[in-house]
Amino acid sequence: MKQIAYLLLFFSFSTHAQNADSLRGVWENQSLSDSSRFQALYELIQEVHASKNPDSAIFYSDLLYQEAQAKKEGKYQIRALRAKAKVLKRNGRSYEAIPVYEAAIALCVELEDQKNEANVLSDLGVLYKDIDKLEKGIELNEKALKIREKIQDHEGIGISLNNMGIIYANQGDQATAIQYYSKALKIREANGNTKMIVSTLNNMGILYAMGGDMEMAEKYIRQSLRQSLEAGHQSGIASALNNIGNIHFARGDVDSAIFYFEESAAIKEEIGDYIGLGRSIGNIANAYYRNGQVDKAIEYQYKAVELFKQQSILGDRANSLNNIAAIYSDEGKTSKALELGKEAMQIANESGNLKIISDVAKDVYQYYRDAGQYNQALKTYELYIQSEDSLQSEANQKELIRQQYKYTYEKQAAADSVRAAEEKKVTDAQLAAQEAKLEQEKTQRYALFGGLGLALVFAAFIFNRFRLTSKQKDIIEEQKQIVDQAYDELEEKNTEILDSINYAKRIQSAILPPSKLVKEKLRDSFVLYKPKDIVAGDFYWLEPLKKEEGVLFAAADCTGHGVPGAMVSVICNNGLNRSVREYGLTEPGKILDQTRELVIAEFEKSEEEVKDGMDVALCRLKGTQLQYAGAHNPLWVIRKDSEEVEEIKANKQPIGKFDEPLPYTTHTLELKAGDSFYIFSDGYVDQFGGEKGKKFKSLNLKRLLLSIQKESMEEQMASVDKAFEDWKGDLEQLDDVCVIGVRV
Repeated sequence: MKQIAYLLLFFSFSTHAQNADSLRGVWENQSLSDSSRFQALYELIQEVHASKNPDSAIFYSDLLYQEAQAKKEGKYQIRALRAKAKVLKRNGRSYEAIPVYEAAIALCVELEDQKNEANVLSDLGVLYKDIDKLEKGIELNEKALKIREKIQDHEGIGISLNNMGIIYANQGDQATAIQYYSKALKIREANGNTKMIVSTLNNMGILYAMGGDMEMAEKYIRQSLRQSLEAGHQSGIASALNNIGNIHFARGDVDSAIFYFEESAAIKEEIGDYIGLGRSIGNIANAYYRNGQVDKAIEYQYKAVELFKQQSILGDRANSLNNIAAIYSDEGKTSKALELGKEAMQIANESGNLKIISDVAKDVYQYYRDAGQYNQALKTYELYIQSEDSLQSEANQKELIRQQYKYTYEKQAAADSVRAAEEKKVTDAQLAAQEAKLEQEKTQRYALFGGLGLALVFAAFIFNRFRLTSKQKDIIEEQKQIVDQAYDELEEKNTEILDSINYAKRIQSAILPPSKLVKEKLRDSFVLYKPKDIVAGDFYWLEPLKKEEGVLFAAADCTGHGVPGAMVSVICNNGLNRSVREYGLTEPGKILDQTRELVIAEFEKSEEEVKDGMDVALCRLKGTQLQYAGAHNPLWVIRKDSEEVEEIKANKQPIGKFDEPLPYTTHTLELKAGDSFYIFSDGYVDQFGGEKGKKFKSLNLKRLLLSIQKESMEEQMASVDKAFEDWKGDLEQLDDVCVIGVRV
């Protein structure tokens, strides 16, 4: 079976959401300026679309266009058309989006708005790429690139170069693709745009993977993942995770591949990237089939087909159908394989993508032959050969151009080498002649002046050396003073910084509950707390309630680590405190709802958009009753004498700004004496180490906790800490670590 792996490429986009009601209020307020009202209506389009209401988004886009046209506000007319086209595209209506984009381009030309013209051309080029019209995608991106170079829009130039690299990579022209990626990376590094740098690093990794160089591929993709994690860039994290999964899949480590594919799919679903979600699901299907889980492989391939159908993505849809057909063929179900193969062939032809047509035709030829339909098999094989010939012709033409460039370069390099060698010969000859002349003059001088001259030379030499030594001594002494002063200043600054950070640690330690209080309220428990740096983004929290109401406690993981993470942790800790003390809340889900509002309100005071926040597992223990609510971080329960871990999943949304916020769920469990439960941040399971430098992963932590259930909680903490340090070895600690264990 030929399994098509989906390598996720980057086209970066951003969203800006505000409360829909307040935005409508601004729009309907006729006393405000047209510009303020139009801006509110434009942001309302983003809000309702983020809330999965595309019809309303389209309605508001048309309204903005009409009102802006009446007021002759060209900028907002363009924004309205571009917003409508994006809504159509992201909701599987790409062909309806094309004329809207074209109308926006015409309006940009009319208004002589070159920057927006380039932006819309780039958007439309990406759309054509997604529907497999690659040549049209190249044409439009080239136009956008020329405009951006003319107006010196450096960020836009980086986007165009990256997009061109993606399209050429999809065509199989790796040499051209890497040229565009390298140029894009150089510009983006100069601009310092982390999000854009991440996308290009990821795409370069994919290119190496396509060429079979998995070592270089993993290097670039992991670099992309690290920067995405630091920047909190969800789309970048998801794409990097998917591509790391593909590397594991290529190496035969299928279980790890499935883990990374599933993590990627979860994030893609959260951010509404349904094309990327379909590709990750297709990869999961391929991995299941490699593991021999045929039914699950077919189930997931059909999920991918449905997603691609909804998004009108013909090429990927054809590949997924063909993958299902190949499974049925391998299982000996020829008629079913042929039925699906014919459908895949029809869709592949509609896409016009020669590579996809060739791949599908090659397999469908086999299905016809297995079914004994030899005439159809021959026709399909001829289609396969024609597609391959067309691809080969394009490849040969590109290779000829590449060889011409190579010949010109090597010829120039050779000419430069010959010229340099000749110049060196002339220079060497001149030097030799001059040295001989000087030697002759020196001999004559010695003969003429004799011993007196020699004595004078020695005297002058000694005097000169004395003067030079004195001068050098003064210079060295002066430089030493400068270096000593610089060192003292540097040491002083370093001491000041460390003093400040250590003082920050004391402040952060003051917000952590004292060990005595933890032991008093959670008698049989442990808290393993290991900051990566002096201060941390992780923290643990405890709030005693009235005796009959129990105790609240949490393990929290704020965005980042070190000083930035610690600053966020203070805001989030304060949010938890206020939710309980000021608002009188005791139910975990409602506490998290209120904390989210408080944290967002704090960050919205900034003039810049801040998306920081925290993941958290929050518990309330009242006797043997346990209540739990979580933001990304789960609860694990191990019943007494049980051999498995019961996992209560968290809501997949952070405490912070989120496109579609929902109330957090409170789970209630009845425990018995001897039962244990655990909450933790992701720093433990994400730590790289072991013999192969892999993540520790949740499965290993579950096994560890099950193996130490007979130990006391103090012994459990020692075992968990030792396992972490042994696994980490000489590698750097990746993130802050916080693990809390409690036995009833």
